[in-house]
Amino acid sequence: MLAKVRIWDIPGGIHPEEHKHESTQHGLEPMPLPKQLILPLLQHIGARAEPVVNIGDRVLKGQLLAEASGLVSCPLHAPTSGTVTAIGPAPYPHASGLEEWAITLDTDGLDEWTQLQPATDYSALEATTLLNMIRNAGVSGLGGAGFPTAAKLKARPEQKLHTLIINGTECEPYITADDTAMRYKAVEIVAGIEILMHILHPEQVLIGIEDNKPEAIAAMREAVGDKPMQVIEFPTKYPSGGEKQLIQILTGMEVPSGGLPADIGMVCQNVGTLIAIHDAVLLGQPLIKRITTLTGAALQHPTNVEALIGTPIRDMLNFAGLQPEQLYRLVMGGPMMGFTLQSLDAPIVKTSNCLLAGTQKELPPPPPAQACIRCGLCSEACPAELLPQQLHWFALGKDYEQLKRQHLFDCIECGACSYVCPSSIPLVQYYRAAKADIRAQDLQQHKADHSKQRFEQRLERLQREAEQKEADRQARAEKAARLKAAKEAEAAKAPEDAPATGNAEPDVARMEAKKPSGLTPEQKQLKIAAATAQMALKKAQKQLAANPDNADLQAQIPELEQACEQTQCAYDQAMGEAAVEPAPAPASAATDDTKRFKIEAAMLKASLRKAEKAAGEAPTEEQQAEIAKLREELTAAEARLPNEAKPIASAGSNQAEPETKAKKPVDPVTQQLKTDMAMAKAEFKKAERAVQADPDSAEAQVALTDAKQALDIAAKAFAEHMTSKERA
Repeated sequence: MLAKVRIWDIPGGIHPEEHKHESTQHGLEPMPLPKQLILPLLQHIGARAEPVVNIGDRVLKGQLLAEASGLVSCPLHAPTSGTVTAIGPAPYPHASGLEEWAITLDTDGLDEWTQLQPATDYSALEATTLLNMIRNAGVSGLGGAGFPTAAKLKARPEQKLHTLIINGTECEPYITADDTAMRYKAVEIVAGIEILMHILHPEQVLIGIEDNKPEAIAAMREAVGDKPMQVIEFPTKYPSGGEKQLIQILTGMEVPSGGLPADIGMVCQNVGTLIAIHDAVLLGQPLIKRITTLTGAALQHPTNVEALIGTPIRDMLNFAGLQPEQLYRLVMGGPMMGFTLQSLDAPIVKTSNCLLAGTQKELPPPPPAQACIRCGLCSEACPAELLPQQLHWFALGKDYEQLKRQHLFDCIECGACSYVCPSSIPLVQYYRAAKADIRAQDLQQHKADHSKQRFEQRLERLQREAEQKEADRQARAEKAARLKAAKEAEAAKAPEDAPATGNAEPDVARMEAKKPSGLTPEQKQLKIAAATAQMALKKAQKQLAANPDNADLQAQIPELEQACEQTQCAYDQAMGEAAVEPAPAPASAATDDTKRFKIEAAMLKASLRKAEKAAGEAPTEEQQAEIAKLREELTAAEARLPNEAKPIASAGSNQAEPETKAKKPVDPVTQQLKTDMAMAKAEFKKAERAVQADPDSAEAQVALTDAKQALDIAAKAFAEHMTSKERA
């Protein structure tokens, strides 16, 4: 035996004329199949669905037309079989009258179903499986704003839901869609409740219905029987059907400001949504139809119909006997919270619970707004216990911070304040506009914060790169210092009888540039590995700069930096060990002496030519003495050369034939250094072309580095030689 539930009252509220009996006289009627359906891609709160069909496709009833594009989104299915004739902007039921992207379907009259997959025994399925079935069926709230049902059922997965509340209140005047659903589909509603009980495991299930629906109350109690759920009847008051108000009526608990019912362990579902859950799980049918009230004095035959989603409003009104000459205003929803439609060509959507075709007498234009007289009736009528008068002033002044402090977003826009206002001030319109402005402002602030965060992350990334470059530069400097120290130590260990003159230095540098790098296979492999790791790190850093939100790249960067550091350390260690190894034995002393004698002779020749050129046709005594001295030294130097190394013509021939002085003799050392530098430059250009052809090749990068080093050595040797010649 279930405990009796206490009925609580809500603050405020009003009692407008109901006008519900006009549309409940003919029961639930089926709507004829229209020739064309317009299916907007946005029929719910959240992201727009994405089409998966193309123009010209033939689709079957229940076939997927558009898939959900996020967690808070709903897929869209074909209400009947037919052909897709358009995908694009189409009339949409909205107060603005703007168009919305939609899929237009021309029906073929066959009403041919696609293959369905119902759950034979849902009690054996896990909650996640059932939630996926509900989500894939496109079920969203049919009694309110159209929030996706699956997302609502798991809004607070970490918090246990102890109470399931079923909303059968339908407090808005004129609307009887839920009343009709409870009268004629009570069994399906109870089956939907049992599915939710299997998913949520609530401690209690409360079905709230106002006492102005006796037939619905009787039908629901009969369908419930002895099941663990209670049908609770309570006095009629508007807006008892609000989610937060119904929770307060049935439990006495209040939802926190800015919170959700799940915050206090409760969840609320509309009776129409339960029918859709029943169809999705037990029949495998997606949400393609709903019960809609057709009422108003401009209709000859007010009724409730079960119509396909996407049915044009004009077809539905014609079915109910529309009298165009009597139609003054067409409202989707009720007179309190509904909005005026701009076109009869718009379709009904999943949230279309009523079409009110009113005459001018029934829905007269509002009188002009007058100044507020501070009567306080709006505060007394507000069910959320707000201060509508203060909200009105702050909305007029666009004081958004004060509106937030006054809990503007707790307003459910029920219209009770506007209904009782003696000055006819459209308070709800002010609140809606202020909410839209605040949302736009918050969105702009969110974008600005996001941009600032990305900018700061970029600065941090650039700083890290600069620090890394500085660390690499210092590492290279330390490495160069170690290599220089090793070379100096090697030079100190050289034999004391090695040539000590500075004139031999260019030839030694030339030989260093001419010989290969001399790396062992292990050193080459380590050098290639280090270059490969460095290239991979730079490539990943470029990709991260282009896509800073990529979590995978953010995780790869530290690993690549570590790999780069390890390979570079291994290469540096190998090069350091190689640098301290003893150099190979020098060539024979005779060969070194010959080279030195050649260099001395060449330099003496150059000095002699320079002195002769400076002396001109009439040399002074000092110049003649210097020239004679140089000739003697040159003769002695040539005498020291082996016979095969002596030049064909001596310097004396230049003296005997002064007409040949215009043609400078070839300096073999200079010529050889030029040749070596040209060869090094050619190798460098070749390596550059190889890198341009394959930028990702580590071997090409290593070859380019070696060629650059060889070119620098050759250029340095040539420059030092030319400097020594000028000094001589």
